[in-house]
Amino acid sequence: MDIETAQQNGNADSRESSVERELNEEVQAVELNGSSDSAKSLNGLMKKPLPVGDGHDRIKRKAKRLIQRQNSRGETNGAASAAIAAALNGTTGSYVVPHRRWKNSRRSRNGHGRGLPKKGGAGGKGVWGLPGSEALEEVYEDENDPNYDSECNDKNIELREVIPEVTPEEFFKLAEPIVLEYYEHGDTHEVAVSFDEILTGPLRPYVTSVVVEISMDHKDSQREMTSVLISDLYGRVITAKDIEKGFEILLENLPDLTLDTPDAPTILGNFLARAVADDCLPPKFVTKPTDLDAQSQHAAAAIRRADTLLHMKQGWAHLDNVWGMGGPLRPVKTITKEMTLLLKEYLSSRDIQEAHRCLRALEVPHFHHELVYEAIVMTLESLSQTTEEAMCELLKSLDEACLVLPAGMEQGFLRVFDDMADIVLDVPLAYIILDRFVERCNRAGFITDKILSNMPSRGRKRFVSEGDGGHIKPQTIPIRD
Repeated sequence: MDIETAQQNGNADSRESSVERELNEEVQAVELNGSSDSAKSLNGLMKKPLPVGDGHDRIKRKAKRLIQRQNSRGETNGAASAAIAAALNGTTGSYVVPHRRWKNSRRSRNGHGRGLPKKGGAGGKGVWGLPGSEALEEVYEDENDPNYDSECNDKNIELREVIPEVTPEEFFKLAEPIVLEYYEHGDTHEVAVSFDEILTGPLRPYVTSVVVEISMDHKDSQREMTSVLISDLYGRVITAKDIEKGFEILLENLPDLTLDTPDAPTILGNFLARAVADDCLPPKFVTKPTDLDAQSQHAAAAIRRADTLLHMKQGWAHLDNVWGMGGPLRPVKTITKEMTLLLKEYLSSRDIQEAHRCLRALEVPHFHHELVYEAIVMTLESLSQTTEEAMCELLKSLDEACLVLPAGMEQGFLRVFDDMADIVLDVPLAYIILDRFVERCNRAGFITDKILSNMPSRGRKRFVSEGDGGHIKPQTIPIRD
C-alpha cells in the first residue's frame, strides 16, 4: 500500500522528527480502521475532506497541541508542517506545503468554505464592521428585519419644506422683546431685520397692533419712537393695507385695552392722526370711517380724537410733536424754557400735583437741578415773600416725592451760589433774599449741611462816619518845596 511505502520512506529518513513519526502512526491507525473509500482519497489533494468519526477530531486536537509545543521550541520545519496538514485534512503524500505558515493562514480550519477572509473583512463580534457601513445603515434597510415597515419605508418619498404657523399670541411673545430692545437703541433697521426672520404673510397686520399695544404701557417718548418705527417699517416690512388692518384690530380690542390703560382711546387717536400725517394711512380712514355706528364707544372716541387733530388750524404741522419732545433728545434751551413755564404755571395755580405731572412728562431726571436753579432765581427776582413761601413748599414736596434727589437739590443751590456775582447786578437785594430763603428751606428740613456751609455772604458798605471808612482828610495841606 501507498501508506506503508510512505511509512518506510519516512523511517529511512534520519532527519524525520518524533512529531512526524507520531502523526504517521495516528494516520495509519485511522486509515486501517476507516472506510473502504479511503484509497480513493490518496490520488491527490482533496479540496474538501471527508468527514470522519471521533477519532479524527482527537487527532486534530492532538496535532494542534503538538504545533504549539513545536513552535515554543523553535524546531518547526517544512516536513513537520506537511505531516500535520495531512493529518488535519485526512490526506497524506501529495499535499503541497503552502508558502506561509499554517497558523497565519486565513483559510477556514474546519474543512468548510473557500478559504476567503471571514465576513469580507468586516471583522467579528464586537468590532466596528466593514469600513463605511455606518453611513449606509440608514440608506439600506433590511426587508427581513422584524421592525421593517413597508409603508413608512417607501422609496418614493417626496420631501417638502414645512414652516410651522405662528399664532398671534406666540407672535406677541416673540415681538415684545424686539420692541423693548428698540426702545433702548432706537435702531429701526435692526427691528426690520428681526421682524423679517419671524414674520409670515398672515401675521403682517399684527405688527402695527403689537407695537402700539406695547407702547401704551410706556411714556410719550417711547410712543414717539413707536410712531417713527411704523413710518420706517412702511414699504419695507408692512404695507398700507397691513397698517390699516392693524389699526382695525386695535379698534376692536380697545374696550379690553381700556381696562389696563384708561386713556387708551386718546392714545390710539394720536397714533391714528400721526399715521395719517406720515402718509402711512389714507385720510378717509379717519374722516370717513366705515361702519362707524357698529364701532364701540371707545373706538368712536379714538376716531373723533384723530379727526379733531387733523382738522385743527395748522394741525398737520403740529402732528410731528403730537407726543411732545420728551426725553433727553431735546436741546437744553427747550428744556429750560419748559421748566420756566412749569414754575410760572405753578405760581398762578398753586397746584403741586400738576407740577409733579409736568415734571415727570419732561423725562429728564438727570436735569432736575435746572428746575431748582430756576426756582431760586425766580424767587430772588420776585422780591416777594409769597413767592418765597410757594417755592419753598414746591421744593419740599419734590424732595418728599423723590422727584428731585438730594444730589440734584444740592447742585441747584450751589449753582445759584456760584452765579450770585452776576445775579446781584440785576437784583441788588439778592444776598438778603437768598439768606432769608435758605433759612426758610432749612427750617423745612430738605437741604443739607453742605448747602449751609457754602452759603455766600457779602459785607455791607462802610461809611466814613462810622470811623472805619479810611483816613480822615487833614485840615492843612502841606506845601511842596
